[in-house]
Amino acid sequence: MSTPTPEVALARRWTLQLDLSAAQDGSDWQTVFGIAEFTPPAPDPNIEDSSDYESGGWNGKTKTAQEWELAVTLNRKINDQVKVFHATHEYLRRAAWLFGSGSKAHLRWFDRQGMPEAYEGRGVVQWEASGGEHTALDQVEVTIHGDGELLLIDNPIA
Repeated sequence: MSTPTPEVALARRWTLQLDLSAAQDGSDWQTVFGIAEFTPPAPDPNIEDSSDYESGGWNGKTKTAQEWELAVTLNRKINDQVKVFHATHEYLRRAAWLFGSGSKAHLRWFDRQGMPEAYEGRGVVQWEASGGEHTALDQVEVTIHGDGELLLIDNPIA
């Protein structure tokens, strides 16, 4: 039997979903449409020097904390018949204006082909309209500043 030729993964392999349930309990996952650019985070660790006399002159390092941040560019999606933006876009926009728990989003992202990479977390929403010339699309830069643990989860479509 021949070995299949490996294919290169594409950046557009990601699906981003928001939990729109009032309880933020993962009961109403909605897909965020219109993603033009997606930068999945990697944990950014805080590393401290833990060297001591017993190390024989070798320095030691210890991870004491870490944080994460998700960046995504969205093409705004509208329904021009009823004059509304997509519900996930509106959720993010509104959260960026609020304080406390209202400023946070519960989200997950995963490989849309069912590969094992999948993550879930909560974070504070930052929303910035891109603007542009008369020929430009209406885009926004959304940054989710992680608030707490970024979980490794099973891919929900695997």
